[in-house]
Amino acid sequence: MTAARTRQLPLDWPHRPSMAREDIVVGDSNRLAVAALDAWPNWPHPVLYVHGPAGSGKSHLGAAWRAISGAARFSPGDALPAERPFAVLLDDLDRAGHSEAEIFALLNAARLGGGTVLVTARRAPGELKLATPDLASRLRAATTFTLGQPDEALLSGVLAKLFADRQIELDVKLLELMTRRMERSLDAARALAEALDRETLATKRRPTRQLVLDLLARMDDNAGALS
Repeated sequence: MTAARTRQLPLDWPHRPSMAREDIVVGDSNRLAVAALDAWPNWPHPVLYVHGPAGSGKSHLGAAWRAISGAARFSPGDALPAERPFAVLLDDLDRAGHSEAEIFALLNAARLGGGTVLVTARRAPGELKLATPDLASRLRAATTFTLGQPDEALLSGVLAKLFADRQIELDVKLLELMTRRMERSLDAARALAEALDRETLATKRRPTRQLVLDLLARMDDNAGALS
């Protein structure tokens, strides 16, 4: 009698992907923003504003810039940095809960030669609903870059790196299948890599086409349930 294949429960060790600059996969959707990050501190304007949809790579860019510049993360209620020149990351501007007064004070200090600020947001400066005209003006004056949805080439590069980090050998055809059928976001790429890692650890089997299709269908169902 053939023994049934057992499924093991993998230990839930958190996998923390590297957010270093060298781990940013560059493609058409982020090339200009990455070049601007690399040019620091020689920015033409002290404020760099990067915006794009969820999963477009804003958080990775912000984390990489912090590692390069030693920037502090600016949280709601924080006082202006005492050191000059300062480097500050103002992440997720349109969702983080900052007051307009503290944002204006930070940007104004940078404009007056105090330092540099990287701002990330989902919306462009002109799409923000601001009650402070001077703040709106400061943001519109910033050097602005838009992150688009990643194309297949960028998704393929990101997935290849995610699987290499997890020591998962993946057939090129499976990688092509993923990039054709998955949601076009870096968050989705990370979620897919984590799900495949879990399944291969649990079953002790190499990734297959059917497993990939099942995981993609499950992710689509979960996305539909949340929408």
